[in-house]
Amino acid sequence: MSNKKYIKQTNPFKVPTTDGKLIEEHFGHASTRTGGFSVAHMVAPPHWGEPHQSPEFDEVTIVIKGRKLIEIDGEEVEVKAGETILIKAGSRVRYSNPYDEETEYWSVCVPAFDINTVHREEE
Repeated sequence: MSNKKYIKQTNPFKVPTTDGKLIEEHFGHASTRTGGFSVAHMVAPPHWGEPHQSPEFDEVTIVIKGRKLIEIDGEEVEVKAGETILIKAGSRVRYSNPYDEETEYWSVCVPAFDINTVHREEE
């Protein structure tokens, strides 16, 4: 076991997807067995979207390029490059990129993203 007080990530876990979205988890359950938080780099292709969800974790989104449309408890919020948003646990949320350009962003979840606590709805 290492005595290091840090983890340098050089090989993030690439989450397999079927919708063209790139997800690279740098820290979290899949990459570093970290449960307290997760950090992922993502690129959503044009006209991408996912089902509604009601996660048990807070999620911060930091948009680097493009823009993202987020529906939170029925309200639509557009987040553009250089902007951030915090969505509190228990919100009913839907992330999408209905635009013609790709969206690049980072996501930080506290506690870590977990497929068992995201509560995605069937479409």
